[in-house]
Amino acid sequence: MRGRQRVKTAVVELEPREEAAPASRPATAPPAPPVDVDPLYGVALLKTAFELKRRPDGSVDEVLSTVLARLRIDEGEFRAFLAQQGGLLAALGQKH
Repeated sequence: MRGRQRVKTAVVELEPREEAAPASRPATAPPAPPVDVDPLYGVALLKTAFELKRRPDGSVDEVLSTVLARLRIDEGEFRAFLAQQGGLLAALGQKH
């Protein structure tokens, strides 16, 4: 019979780290105030993309308005969300 070896453990005391100062942000335009994000906004983006793929002849504005109406999402708030996100509307095919 072979004997079992015991696992050797050591106690190590950690010293607290000095936190480095966060890097300062470059001077740019202040970020836009956050828009309340409805959990359905992601669903609306996906549905819009699927509808645009299914109906390539439809305009982005038309399809987006239809999807938002179907999901009962306020179009003005959704468009404010898209504007805050930067390139999402352009990714859907809309020219700014």
